[in-house]
Amino acid sequence: MTRIFTTLAVCSTGLLLAALWLGFQIGDASLRSAAVQARFSMHFLTGMGSLVFALLVHALVVTYFMGTGRWLEETCSAYRLSASWQTGSKNLKWRLYPAIVTSFLLLILAGASGGAADPASPVGFKGWGSLTAAEVHLIVVGLALAVNMGVNTAEYVALSRNGRLVNGVLQEVRRIRQERGLDVIPNSHPPRYQPEAPARE
Repeated sequence: MTRIFTTLAVCSTGLLLAALWLGFQIGDASLRSAAVQARFSMHFLTGMGSLVFALLVHALVVTYFMGTGRWLEETCSAYRLSASWQTGSKNLKWRLYPAIVTSFLLLILAGASGGAADPASPVGFKGWGSLTAAEVHLIVVGLALAVNMGVNTAEYVALSRNGRLVNGVLQEVRRIRQERGLDVIPNSHPPRYQPEAPARE
């Protein structure tokens, strides 16, 4: 899972940086120039696509923790394992969720501030104080990008630790099954495995 996540996170960050770079190429967006409007359209489309992709990466992490959490609950119950396995996974999940929500909100705010900064937008946002609308958008984007990269790092660490918990449970299950003379489960991905109830003595 960590390898898949790393690939997705790197692609997500790359797309966000590409959208940022395209934003710097626009120049004065208020000019009625075909070239300027074409650069603005490219920045807008890339920005929206990168935001959606970044949100999808976070959503996949949440889904993974939901799936492995359910698997840990059922497996620990079926094999009467210590509740510490589930507790460890839950602690990782609940410590991570506030950071994910923060990143979600900042990414959405980055997109919203960009739309408001569009001179053609009916919002009519002119900026805050001495900052222009474009400068406000840039600040929000920079903050969202930095937080998103930090959250991606935290997600990688949490996924690695959760993976070790899952592997630990699998080792315990194999040991129990061997002791009871049952077939040893294959090395398949945990959420796809449906545990059997241990044989009654």
